[in-house]
Amino acid sequence: MRLALAQLDPHVGDLPGNVDRVAQAYDRARHAGADLVCAPELAITGYPPEDLLRKPAFTAASAEALHELAGRTGAATLVVGFVEQVERSAERLTRPVAALPGLAPLANAAAVLRDGTVQDVYRKQLLPNYGVFDEARYFRAGLEPLVVDVAGVPVGITVCEDLWDAAGPVAATRDAGARLIVNLNASPYHRGKRAERESWARHHAARGAAIAYINAVGGQDEVVFDGDSFLMGPDGAVVARGAQMATDLVLADVDAGGSVQAPQPPAPRLDPLEETWAALVRGTGDYARKNGFPEVLVGVSGGIDSALTAAIAADALGPEAVTCVGMPSPISSPGSVEDARALAENLGTRWLELPIAGPLAAFEQTLAPGWAGYDAALAHENLQSRIRGTLLMSLSNARGALLLATGNKSEYAVGYATLYGDMAGGFAVLKDVPKLLVYELARHCNAVAGAERIPESTITKPPSAELRPDQRDSDSLPDYVELDPILEAYVEHDRPVDEIVADGFDQAVVERIARLVDRAEYKRRQAAPGVKITPRAFGKDRRLPITQAWTR
Repeated sequence: MRLALAQLDPHVGDLPGNVDRVAQAYDRARHAGADLVCAPELAITGYPPEDLLRKPAFTAASAEALHELAGRTGAATLVVGFVEQVERSAERLTRPVAALPGLAPLANAAAVLRDGTVQDVYRKQLLPNYGVFDEARYFRAGLEPLVVDVAGVPVGITVCEDLWDAAGPVAATRDAGARLIVNLNASPYHRGKRAERESWARHHAARGAAIAYINAVGGQDEVVFDGDSFLMGPDGAVVARGAQMATDLVLADVDAGGSVQAPQPPAPRLDPLEETWAALVRGTGDYARKNGFPEVLVGVSGGIDSALTAAIAADALGPEAVTCVGMPSPISSPGSVEDARALAENLGTRWLELPIAGPLAAFEQTLAPGWAGYDAALAHENLQSRIRGTLLMSLSNARGALLLATGNKSEYAVGYATLYGDMAGGFAVLKDVPKLLVYELARHCNAVAGAERIPESTITKPPSAELRPDQRDSDSLPDYVELDPILEAYVEHDRPVDEIVADGFDQAVVERIARLVDRAEYKRRQAAPGVKITPRAFGKDRRLPITQAWTR
């Protein structure tokens, strides 16, 4: 049997477009001799459809789209993810969950299509409800395995989370006779996730079945689906693999006993920095394109965060679609202004310079009566940032361009960012990128190019917001070599203060950082979405109350 894994980029809500994407991949696979073609989880609706599932017209249109797709199939079998409206007669096959009141019974399902009809349906049994996932909010869980015959090979159908359980649906599917187990996914990327996926696949393959893992590709709000689909034999070896961060069609052959071979070697793997760069580029580009923004704006200061943001944007959309905006103040150092101009020239982007001395003086004069009698030093610093935010948003408004915010995860964590200032924007490219990784990615950017796309002086200078004379980040925060590990422990792993101190960090420093993180929740709640690249990103991954008194 020839297997084809159709690694696609479904767009949430674009039902006709998604049907075409699947059908075109099916046709290419069929012409390559495929007997079985597999598309990603919820490929017809896109993932995650979220509260679109509350709209009866959407779920009805999804059902119609499935039958339209079925009508475009022939003798080759197509397995595709869709949202099923569970009929009352089939409710015994699903486990009730605490779905939204008034929501019709729905299942995250996989349809088996062939010869113009829907041959069978599998309903996902394990519904993730953690991190970015909310499936228990919408779906009922299936109870039964599904094994179908394709060209003499017993093929089991499973969906995403079903794989992530030692003795769950995949094991039951193998026990039901499957020799090839297909696992349809819309699995978001984070650094190191491939090892987790392959570990679970290897666990199940050891029971005597080949595992076909098919994943989606593309950016959807803050998550990026990275593809990286693979076919693993019963011996745990990956014999076929799709590209990372790109659509692909992966072909392989499977016999009735589950033995596998591929006509071409697996796609090469990206190293950790390359795949992180690719995720940021894909997430940024797809957010802009899918939301209809033809160009982007980046406020560049001569600092490393804005420089890296601009470089990622240039790769994501092309330098011709990027405008770097320099907004020097009387406090800006000549070197920073020169670095900002050099960045735009190196990247080949457009350059616009809007000095803020005039607006700043006007604001100072207007605010003088209100500031009188108060220490307005910090307000004056933030005023400069907010003037820049206003200028950038005005440009965005006039041009229909997407403004990219430039703050990194370390800054967002401790609140070292200005609401309605440098936090202004529609998408925060580095929101999940810790400061130390910012430096690694900047050097990677130059190393790949073999040139200074990002000026070396931008990378080597001490980090500074340049909102007061001789300001340094280290005036307000520990050095990032100390800060980032504390933040990783506290934010990503929820480790208590005393445990972090036991790792060798100063107690007063850890307690202060923890307080800063907790107090900054109100800022993060108002921040733009950004690309998720760590296991615990700010946003849906980490949902804490703004108003709360827990301090440990």
